[in-house]
Amino acid sequence: MLADRPREKLMEHGSRSLSEAELIAILMRIGTRNKSALDMAKELLAKHDNSLAAISKLSVHELMQIKGIGEAKAVTITAALELGRRRMTESALKKSQIGSSLDAYDLLHPRMRDLTQEAFWIILLDRRSKVISLEEIHVGGMSAMVVDPKIIFQKALERKASAIILSHNHPSGTPSPSIEDIRLTEKINSAGNFIDIKILDHIIIGEGTYYSFADEGKM
Repeated sequence: MLADRPREKLMEHGSRSLSEAELIAILMRIGTRNKSALDMAKELLAKHDNSLAAISKLSVHELMQIKGIGEAKAVTITAALELGRRRMTESALKKSQIGSSLDAYDLLHPRMRDLTQEAFWIILLDRRSKVISLEEIHVGGMSAMVVDPKIIFQKALERKASAIILSHNHPSGTPSPSIEDIRLTEKINSAGNFIDIKILDHIIIGEGTYYSFADEGKM
């Protein structure tokens, strides 16, 4: 039966015909002996609420906690999920122009949604609000002391940017700004006014949602 042979099902009907468990099973087929790859895939999904987003946050060592998933399979799954993230980012980059907070969120979300620690990124824009580049400023905690405005503006000056969109994630999933977030935004905004580089927004990425300082009238 094709239901028990995901590779053959993909060849005959295409990748979109497969369930998440079947797609993961294909990644785990190599080296599988005593336990069906499909059973392992179903167990992995079941332990994480049948959520690919939850699985994307797992480290290689956490994936290896499922019996039968060794290092090679865990690395393969991690690499496949990372390719998916990068494809989404590439698609968003092709829009190239930021006209709203949603455009910024669509560009940033694939890079930040599965992180288990806080990261700070900036979008550098030209005078027509076209994207020059995305730059990672810091990973592993976020505060006014850690995110140095000098680094942000150095990147902007190097790339001859006219405007910047700030962004960081809240691994808790709730995008509401903290007092530290507000103070940091004000500090960077003031510095931008001084050197004539406009800070257009600060986007906080949550779980499937975001907070925009500009949309809330805080810029």
